[in-house]
Amino acid sequence: MKETNITNKTLIDKLENEHSLSHDEWFLLLDSFTDEDRLYTAEKARAIADKIYGKDVFIRGIVEFSNICKQDCYYCGLRCGNAKLERYRLSEEDILNCCEDGYKYGFRTFVLQSGEDPFYDTEMICRIVTRLKKDYPDCAVTLSIGEKSYEDYEAFRKAGADRYLLRHETANEEHYGKLHPATMSWKNRMRCLDDLKALGYQTGCGIMIGSPGQTTECIVDDMLYMQEFKPEMIGLGPFLPHSDTPFKDEPKGSYEMTLFLISLCRLMLPNVLLPATTALGTIKPNGREQGILAGANVIMPNLSPVKVRDKYMLYDNKICTGDTSSECRGCIEKRMEFIGYNVVISRGDHKS
Repeated sequence: MKETNITNKTLIDKLENEHSLSHDEWFLLLDSFTDEDRLYTAEKARAIADKIYGKDVFIRGIVEFSNICKQDCYYCGLRCGNAKLERYRLSEEDILNCCEDGYKYGFRTFVLQSGEDPFYDTEMICRIVTRLKKDYPDCAVTLSIGEKSYEDYEAFRKAGADRYLLRHETANEEHYGKLHPATMSWKNRMRCLDDLKALGYQTGCGIMIGSPGQTTECIVDDMLYMQEFKPEMIGLGPFLPHSDTPFKDEPKGSYEMTLFLISLCRLMLPNVLLPATTALGTIKPNGREQGILAGANVIMPNLSPVKVRDKYMLYDNKICTGDTSSECRGCIEKRMEFIGYNVVISRGDHKS
């Protein structure tokens, strides 16, 4: 480490002005930041977000249409190895009905999310996307359905899909191996993200903060990766354990580190779309509000039928599983108004 005389505030200012740091600078900042540094960064991040997006908070309506997954990721409650989970699938008509309700409540982005469920083949996903784009031409359709082939991603894009969310989980290959079974490949995950970018999707990646085996070096790798990849969206949330996974006894991720990374991502990529995640609201009652104040500008309420919401449990104690879509929408609006922000009826596209 050569530049030990540089203060964290100097590094934060540099990131604000140049939108990048070196490996050693990232390590120094992430390994030694204080709460004062975090609040200093949050103030800068919020000012940047306000300058670019104003006081607007974009809402995305999530339809969690299947909790069946062929993968066996060690951290996830939907993992195929979890025999205790009651599984479900929504029909095409169910999915379309959820979006119809969401449109009435002011949602102009639909996020179709599921486990990696082979039942929903390429033709079916394309049919759903095409129908949504036909019925709601003023809306964006986001997919979050995992690792697919280039040809699949291309077909979804041609059908009208605008965005794709695929957390990279970690840019460190060794760490990836601690989170996933040997049947899954870090190189394939990165290939998927490269394909999505090449096909013109607004592409989202992201990490769990505090996931088992994660070190400061791992997070440095993540920041360097995102610095170069320049995703349009970044999903950052604290790791929260699920009682029916191998990581059930692992500690929760750091709330403060999560907020700090949200702010740093805003400085690094000023136009990025940053959700204040449900996991933030689960770890702290006002976590989503604090995420917005740290530089986030997206909230993703649930449009799934209430009867299945408590079955889509990536982690324990997930919030808002009993609220109707209308109640979720109203609750978010009040929470945002309380901190001086407005939920807007808009697609909320990335400002490239």
